[in-house]
Amino acid sequence: MTTLAVGDKAPVFALKDQHGKLVRLSSFKGQRVVVYFYPKADTPGCTQQSCNLQDAFPQLKKLKSAVVGISPDPVEQQLKFADKYGLKFPLLADTDHKVAEAWGVWGEKSLYGRKFMGINRSTFLIDGSGKVARVWPKVKVDGHVDQVLQAIREI
Repeated sequence: MTTLAVGDKAPVFALKDQHGKLVRLSSFKGQRVVVYFYPKADTPGCTQQSCNLQDAFPQLKKLKSAVVGISPDPVEQQLKFADKYGLKFPLLADTDHKVAEAWGVWGEKSLYGRKFMGINRSTFLIDGSGKVARVWPKVKVDGHVDQVLQAIREI
């Protein structure tokens, strides 16, 4: 698992969002994009993270920044999650986890002694030219959105 570093070109993606619309990283060219990877829709940590980003969405828009969430959940699950919590940004279905692998966030995890493969909660800030401006590996949800907003203000 190789993690992206600041200055790296962000790997391209083309994934379906919660409405079945294809979303490409290139469609955000010229603006900053917060790309966050979360393990599973509608679970406690992922819900808190997504709702915190939704709460900050007006500030992010003012800072000319977009938000994209990516998880291995299918489109239908992403739609239920977005509708249940009023999430207004794209939630992308990476069901074969190829994008997560390309971004270096797919790896071995452990829960109650059981080992399995999954997404390591991570956030990337992509600048207007498509390069990685900031990386937050193994995100702790509390206070994370404030870190992201601060980083956007700094670039």
